[in-house]
Amino acid sequence: MPSQMPAPIDACACPLCGKPNQCAMEVAKISGQPVAKCWCVNVSFPPELLAKVPVASQRKACICQACATKDAHG
Repeated sequence: MPSQMPAPIDACACPLCGKPNQCAMEVAKISGQPVAKCWCVNVSFPPELLAKVPVASQRKACICQACATKDAHG
């Protein structure tokens, strides 16, 4: 019996909420156009927040600003 392939990771979706993560680096990859630095380059993500990211999505999809902000404030 063939094993099922895991679903591909959508690098443009937040791995926590599934909404668009607005990752400037992914936009640049898709469009081929240079963009300004992403909001996340000047943010420190606490280990507790990063631990919430599913293993399959780690280092493959960015946490969105809403989830990062929500976690930081509550």
